[in-house]
Order: sequence, then structure tokens, then C-alpha cells
Amino acid sequence: MTLLAATAEVTRPTFWNIGDVGKAIFYYLAAVAILLFLFGVYARFRTYAAGRDDPFSRLDAFPRRVIEAARIALSNEKNFDRDLYAGIMHAFILWGFLTLLIGTTILAIDMDLYGPLTGESFWVGDFYLSYQLVMDAMGLLFTVGIGMAMYRRYWVRNHRLWGRHTSVEDDLFIWTLFVLAVGGFLLEGLGILGRGFPEWEVVSFVGYFVALVLHAGGLGLSPAGAEALYPVVWWLHAVHALAFVAAIPYAKPFHMLSSFANVVTRDEKAGTRLPEVPTDLDHTFAESVDDFTWRETLDQDACTKCGRCSAVCPAKASSRPLDPRDVILDLKAYRESLADGAEEKPIIADGGTSVIDAETMESCMACMACMDACPVEIEHLNSFTRLNRQLTDQGDVDANVQDVLQNVQFDGNTFGESQESRADWADELDFDLADARETEVEYLWYVGDYPSYDDRNKQVARSLARLFDAADVEFGILFEDEKYDGNDIRRIGEELLYVELAGHHVETFEDCAFEKVVCTDPHSYNTFENEYPEVDFPEYADDEFMPFEYDEFWNEDGDVDVLHWTQAVEELVRDDRLGLSGNELDYTVTYHDPCHLGRYNDEYEAPRELIRATGASLHEMPRNRADSFCCGGGGGGLWMDFDEEPKPSEERLREALEDTDAGGAVEKFVVACPMCMTMYEDGRKTGNFEDDIEIVDVAELLIEAVEANHGGS
Repeated sequence: MTLLAATAEVTRPTFWNIGDVGKAIFYYLAAVAILLFLFGVYARFRTYAAGRDDPFSRLDAFPRRVIEAARIALSNEKNFDRDLYAGIMHAFILWGFLTLLIGTTILAIDMDLYGPLTGESFWVGDFYLSYQLVMDAMGLLFTVGIGMAMYRRYWVRNHRLWGRHTSVEDDLFIWTLFVLAVGGFLLEGLGILGRGFPEWEVVSFVGYFVALVLHAGGLGLSPAGAEALYPVVWWLHAVHALAFVAAIPYAKPFHMLSSFANVVTRDEKAGTRLPEVPTDLDHTFAESVDDFTWRETLDQDACTKCGRCSAVCPAKASSRPLDPRDVILDLKAYRESLADGAEEKPIIADGGTSVIDAETMESCMACMACMDACPVEIEHLNSFTRLNRQLTDQGDVDANVQDVLQNVQFDGNTFGESQESRADWADELDFDLADARETEVEYLWYVGDYPSYDDRNKQVARSLARLFDAADVEFGILFEDEKYDGNDIRRIGEELLYVELAGHHVETFEDCAFEKVVCTDPHSYNTFENEYPEVDFPEYADDEFMPFEYDEFWNEDGDVDVLHWTQAVEELVRDDRLGLSGNELDYTVTYHDPCHLGRYNDEYEAPRELIRATGASLHEMPRNRADSFCCGGGGGGLWMDFDEEPKPSEERLREALEDTDAGGAVEKFVVACPMCMTMYEDGRKTGNFEDDIEIVDVAELLIEAVEANHGGS
């Protein structure tokens, strides 16, 4: 083949052997398909427009959002996370499909715009040769990607792809794409064979190969036979392609549009901050499908049933009755059934007559693993919180959780203990703690409920106090004016009590003089850092409840600097204020990333730096950093009893002992969260790991290293 062939020859007749009548019929069918497509898209977006307003800004800086969404989609980065095979597969399908779509659009422009206006064609010569080379190459990738998908779905039968909502629609989608891909190459091969193997068509290397197989590969199809067969295959392929276009808004292929829209409208802080309740009280939570916001409805349509959320959900892994994918798809199926005339029923209730059962939502640990794994940015936790708020509003709350809520309401803490005894944990210290309400301090230390009242976590609190003292930090606590932070009761649906707690703390902080708020618990850190700045105190609150302008003190642009204690102490270690040499301890340890510190707030390195600063040898579990496996205590799980096997804490301890590269040599399981400490101490007993591993907090490792260094000096 040579590029010296005449320009007029180096092209391909698009409607070869179709005729003028056939061409007219094709354009008519194309117009019908496009109209059906546009109407379907319009109907979908009309549904979103009818949804409630979303509390977050979803369309601000719109050009930047679109560009960033395009980068995420085209890079395919979310699909590569945790699953290289799926990433390659989806990349081949995505890039191949987009290339074929762009190629078809270029051809349409040439035939229907450029040609009629100029009397010429640019789909000739070198442009045509380059075009065909790219189209065949990307079409081949598209076909390979679909083959990989079919292999995984039907041969391997990957567990993620099969569930309660798996349907014939899923099969139709993948087989439609397969027939489109193979049919396109078959049509190309017939055309090349029927036109006598034009020499320039070798650039269409896949089609040329198909033509050779048809002609000399045992089939013995002659050029005349290919010419006669070509119109039949052309019409089958054309009708198939147009039917696919028309069906996109009405079936699973719509995710190609809805998922991109979902990425464009994502909230980058979703989950770390929850939507607040409207201040006028004229609202419902989840009594009907009309109560969901337009973005929550878009979430439902964007779900591709890929099962990534299900695969990483610790509740599902522990046999709790929660599958994040099923909750999203159950809501979608119910919404669509209502459109088809089905009777309404409760969205969520304690019993089997509702769309979602109460126990399903109670199982959620609010760990955000589902959101982190989702390639289309579905914000599960927003919808889950709406459902939990409905449960709370109905009074369908777990009995243990109800006791905790009453403790918080009447006593200010989750234990139901006296606030006057909140600082009793410090009695064993050989120094007095400053009162941050009376003394100007560098660190206003929010100790938290578990370090204040739970015996095991009191040891951690004392270790951290000794670290601050050893570093000569001016720090103080709030004593009885410290109440529960509210993070987890908000995630189980108790919004109004959360607002009261936030109001109390903001008012208390406003009367103190400090440089930074330092939190023991990542849950406290998250709500102070991400949610307190978002709270609008309701009109119905008592004037005495909030006697000053909240926004003047604590807002996104304010001066309140909130740190988790590991971040604060890392600064102290970096400034050599603890006098560590880095070889004080000789333990083999592994570290568990708390969900609220890691996935919620992207803090992975500070605790690790502190562990390394002690001299301990740190070995990672396979699931670490953003892939960390939840302890089971978040979202109220700490206060509930579940019939589960194994417990998340037991599974995590097994992973530490069996799956790290240190194997059974791991001596200490290191945590940086009081809830994790509680859950893993329990899992160590119930899982019979008491003789195998010790649970320690980073603070306990550090103080041991500091005291070892001091003792040796």
C-alpha cells in the first residue's frame, strides 16, 4: 500500500449498495432515534428538577467542575483503584466507545454539513487513512474490553456483579455492545472484500483481517457474495446502533450520562459533613420519594451495579443486613414502580413492609468505604442519613441507641455519668490540668467521652496528657463544660440534639482563649473541623441557647484551628520537643487507620510518623490508608448488638496476624481512636486473640518511648 494513491480513490463509500431510498429511510430512522433519545434525557432531568433542592452548592464554578469531571472520567482513575483488571477493562470500553462516537460524528459532519456546503469531502486521502487506522485500533480495544467484561461476568462470575438487582437488562447491555463492536468489524470486512481489497484499506487492519478470513479462511466468500451480503449486514448494524441510541435514556446505558453528571455535581466534602435539617421545620426526611433531593435521585440513576461498594462494606462482610448497592437500587426501583402505578409504602420502618428495613440502616458504620470505592461519586451517606433521620423521627430507634440518646440529652455524655466526674481520669496524674475556661492556653484539649469515662481509654488520655506535659505545652480542658461532640448521633439521625451540642460547645469555646482545638477522638476532630462551621442554628432555638453571632466566631474562613492529637504531637516531635532519638522501642507493630481520620480527612502519615519516631518496626496490613477496614464502631455501631460472624474487629485482628508481611510476628496492634480501642479490645476477647496480640494507642507507644529515653539519660 502507498500513500501515493489518487486522493479520489482513498476513501470509502458510506452508503455502498444501499441506494437513495435506503439512505432516506436511514435518515428518517436516525431522526426518530435522536428524538427518542432527547425526549428520554429530558424526562430524566425533569425528574431531577422536581426533586428537593440540595443543601450544598452543586453547580458553582461549573466550567471547573466539568473539566475536573472529564479528567476523572477519561483517566478512569476510580476504576483502577483496588482492581487493575476492571480498570483496564473499563478504560478499553470507555476510550474505544468515545473514539467510535467521535469518529461517527466526524463522518456525519463531513457527509451532512461540510459536503453539502462545499461540494467536497475531507474524508479522503491522508485524513481518511489516519482516521481508519485510529478507528480500527480503538475499535479493537473496545471489543477486547467488552470481551474482558463478558469473561469476568459469565466465566469467572465475579461475586461483585451478581446480586438482588442483577437483571436481564445487564445482559442486554453488554451483549448489545458486543454485537455493535463485532458487527462493525464484520461490516467493514464485507465492504473491503466486496470492493476487491482496495490497497489503501490495509490501514483498516482489523477489517482487512476479517475480509481475509471471510475470503480465504475456510469460508470461501467471494467478492460478489460479500457485495450481495453487505446491504443485509449494513441494515442490521444500522438498526441495532440506532435502537441502542434511542434506548440509552430508558435503560442501563443512561449511566454513561448520569454518572458523568454525578461526578460534575459531587460534593468534595460529602460524608465528612452531612446536610443539615432546614431551619423552618417544614420538612420531612424520607416519608416518600419526593423527600429526596435531586442529587440523591441522580445518585440512584448513576449506579452501574458494579458492586464496588458492596465488596468493601464491612457491614456486608460481617453478615449484617446491609448492602450499600441494594439500598440505592431499592430506592430507585421503588421510585420507578410508583411511576408505573404501584401503591405507596413506607420508605423505611422497623418491619418487612417498607422499602428499606430499619435494621439495614442500623447496620451502617458510617465508615465511608462505599463512597471511597464508588467510581461515579455516589454519596451513599447522605441518603443513608436521610433514612436514619426518618427512623429517629418515627421513633424506630434501636433500644440501646435510645438509651444513649437519653444519656446525652440529660447528662451531656453517652455514658449517662455525671458531668462533674468528667475529669476524674486525671486524678492519677502527678500534675494538675489547667482549666481552659479560666486560663489562656495553646491547646484547648477536647478529651471526649470514651477517654473520660471508659477505663481502658482513660489510660490513653493519661498518656496523652503526659506527652503534652513532657513537651512543655500549655494545654487545658473544659472539665464539666465538655459534652459529647455529637458526631455519631448525627449519623444515626438525631440532628436536633446534635445542633444543641454544637451550640453549647461553640458558646463555651467563644469564652475561652486558645490557639488550637486538639481532639483525642477522630470523630470529634471530624465534626469540629468539617461540620461545626456548617451549622446554621435554627430560628426556633431559645435566644439564650446562642447569645452571640455564630458565624463571627466559627466559620469556614474563621480562625479556629482544629487538629487531631496525632497532628499536634507530630509537630512537637518534628520540633524535637519530646527528645526522641528514634530507637527507643523494639516492637513489631501494625497500624489501623481510623475511618474518621483517614478516609474522612485524608490524614494517614501523622500517626505513622509518630510510630516510627519510637523506633518500632511498622508493618502494614493489606487494607491500609483509604482501603482500611472499619472496626465496626462508627455510625452508632459501638452502642448496638449485632448477630454477626465474624465481627469486623475480629476480621481485622486476623488480618493483622495473618496477612501482614510480618505475619505472626506482629506484637502490637496500634490504634489512634478511642472507639477503635474499645472495639478491638472486645474483638481480641471474642476472637480469642488475647494471647496473640496487644492493642495499644499511638499515645501509649509514644509515652513509653519518651519515658524509656528519659530513664536512660
